[in-house]
Amino acid sequence: MKSARQEKILELIHEYEIDTQEELVMRLEEAGYRVTQATISRDIHALNLTKVPGSQGKSRYAVLEEKTGRSQDKNEQLLADLVSHTAVGQNMLVLHTAPGMAMGAAAALDSFQWKEILGCIAGDDTIFCVCPNEELAQEIAVRLKALKGAF
Repeated sequence: MKSARQEKILELIHEYEIDTQEELVMRLEEAGYRVTQATISRDIHALNLTKVPGSQGKSRYAVLEEKTGRSQDKNEQLLADLVSHTAVGQNMLVLHTAPGMAMGAAAALDSFQWKEILGCIAGDDTIFCVCPNEELAQEIAVRLKALKGAF
C-alpha cells in the first residue's frame, strides 16, 4: 500500500502543480487513497520531494534528485534562480528568496554538503545558515553570488 501510494504521489506531482500537503491529500483521496497529513509529510521526506517555482508565482512539489554531476548543476541553477540576496552577520549567513521558495533553496543548498555550513533553517522566504566562523560565512556568500553570475 505504501509503495503504491508513493508511486501515486509521484504521478500526481508530475501531472498537477501541487502546492500544499492539503492539496496532495485531496488529490490522493480523489484517487482512492485515505491518508492523513502526517502520512503525506513522511512520504514527502521519503520521496525526497522539495518545492520549486511553479507557474503564476506559486510553488509546486518536485523530486530533488540524488547528487550527480547533472543534479548538482540543477541545484546550482535552482539556487541561482531562487536566492535574491545574501547577508553575513558574524558566523551567520542569511539568504533571501521569493515567498515560499526558501525550503526548496535550502534543500538544494543542503545537497551540496558543504563543510563550511554547519546547518540551515528555512522559513517562507529566508534561510539562516550557521558557519563555523565569519570568514567561512563570507566564503559561502561569495560562492552563492558566483552562482548567480554563472547562469
